[in-house]
Parts: sequence; C-alpha cells; structure tokens
Amino acid sequence: MGKCLETSRDHHIQTPINLLLTNLSCGKLVKILITDKIHEDGVKLLKEIAEVDIATGLDLSELLKQVGDYEVIVVRSATKVTKEVIDAGKKLKIIARAGAGLDNVDVESAKSREIKILNTPEAPTEAVAELVIGMMLSWARNLTRADTSMKQGEWFKSDLNGTELRGKTLGILGTGKIGREVGRKAKAFKMELIAQDCVEVLSFSDEVNCRYCNLQKILSDSDYLTIHLPLTDETRQLIGKGEFEMMKPTAVLINTSRGELVDENALAEALTSGKIAGACLDVYSHEPPVDSQLFKLSNVLLTPHIGASTREAQHEAAVLLAKKIKEEIK
Repeated sequence: MGKCLETSRDHHIQTPINLLLTNLSCGKLVKILITDKIHEDGVKLLKEIAEVDIATGLDLSELLKQVGDYEVIVVRSATKVTKEVIDAGKKLKIIARAGAGLDNVDVESAKSREIKILNTPEAPTEAVAELVIGMMLSWARNLTRADTSMKQGEWFKSDLNGTELRGKTLGILGTGKIGREVGRKAKAFKMELIAQDCVEVLSFSDEVNCRYCNLQKILSDSDYLTIHLPLTDETRQLIGKGEFEMMKPTAVLINTSRGELVDENALAEALTSGKIAGACLDVYSHEPPVDSQLFKLSNVLLTPHIGASTREAQHEAAVLLAKKIKEEIK
C-alpha cells in the first residue's frame, strides 16, 4: 500500500475529500452506509471500492447511533439528513442522494463541515417527463373515470367526450433538464409551448419553438401549466390564490416537482370554485398527505410521488451516484 500523507510537516489543511484519500492511501477502506433502498447494480459498484452496510428503515435514534462510523451516507428521499444527523456523523465526508432534490438534506450544515454533497438530477428526467405527458393525456381523455366506470359495469361513452392536446398551450415553469424534456415530448403532440425561467435556454427555445414569457403571461395563456422548479425560499408557494385568479377557467395545473411550490388550500378553493378546471399532482406539501381537501374533489388526478419510480430511472440513479462517489474517492 502507498505511504500515508504527512501533513504535519507542511501544515497543509486537508479537506474532507483529502482525508478520504488519505484513508485509502493508508489501506483503510472507506465505510458507506446506505439507508434507503437503491438498485443493486449501484450497490455492487460501491462494494468494489468500499465497505458497504445497508440499513434501511432506521428511525432517527437508530440513525444517530450508526452514522458516526461512516464516511459516506447514501439516501433517497425517506432518510432526512438533518443537522442533528450531520453532527452525529463525525466522520462524514460525503452525503449522496440518489435522486434530484436535496430538500431532505441540510445543505448549509453539510457545507459548514465541508461535506461533499452528491446527487443525480439527470436520472429521473425521462421518467418524470413521461409522467407529465401521461397526466395530460389522462386528463384530456378522461381515462381514470372511463376505467373506473367500466369496472363498475357502466357504459358512459357519451359522457366521456374529451379534448386533444394538439393546439393547446403548455406553460413550463422551469426549463432545466426535466422541463426541457417535457417540452420536447409535448411538441410531438403539436402543443404550443411557452416557458418561464430565470435563465433562458435559447437552444431549447429554438429547438421546439418555445417562447419565454413572464410569469403573468404564462399563467394567463396556459391551457396546461407544468412546474419543474426546485424548492427554495423564493419558490415556496409560488402558485397561490392570486396566481389561480390569473389562470383560465379551463386550465389544468400539473405539479411533479415539490408540493410546497403550490398553496394547497388555495388550489382546493380554485378547483372547487371553478377558477381552474383541474389539477394533476404527484407531490404534496406533506407526504403522504392525510385528510387532504384534494381527496374529496373529482377534478384532480393524484399519484403518490411516483415521478422517478421507473425501473430505468432507479437503476440510473443508483449507478450514476455510485460512479460519482467512486470518482470522489478513487
């Protein structure tokens, strides 16, 4: 094995990643704790470079007891890597999230400890984009009502007259990887595209003939409005009572990003009063939602946060994350 680095002689201050490399050069295997289920192919890659322990379903007290022994923790969305967890993880050098969002990680606490944060925003792009298209098609053609009525022995053919996506305007809030892929797929259905983002991706707008507009224009012109933004202090409850009042009474809101981006009380009121026609939701302010007003409404399509829940996306998230961890500690 290689010789240990002698930092005491040159007074070089080592970062957490430097220390991880030092462990490797001393022949000491990095220890990785996986607390949420990830695809086995990602686990196999990690086992090539580290000592890996899998402990899913830990409650907070159990996690606090265990995390102190590991340099790397791998999570999905169930495990909350709070300041308390980070403080207990005395050896933590990397927090790795198999997925896009980091709202279950206390990023500031991690930064204060110079802990590297890794995630895989690339992995769920296709899966989430396809779900958005599926939601629009289901809404436009009354698929859930048609399925339910048929299974109840009813034949509501004349009551299930739908609409086409062709010619409808899709407003996209956020043109990151997922927002852009939604736009590409929607263009194949001959939809008109408008978008709003703090950074305008001109190559995307040229590719699909998408016009960037301000938020008010997006709200007033969209037949379908899909949200693809991170949750920040600026975006929290971005869509509320005032925004619903700007929308068409025939408009449909789609949210597959984070539930807190929408004021759910205002949404329920808008759906009940007819300010908008409907909503398709995969995410909620509290998950799982309990006794939500939305459960009682017929003009909503609800799914249990399955945007990234495809075999392909879960495989890619685990493998990509393992490769990123490997790159950091090789």
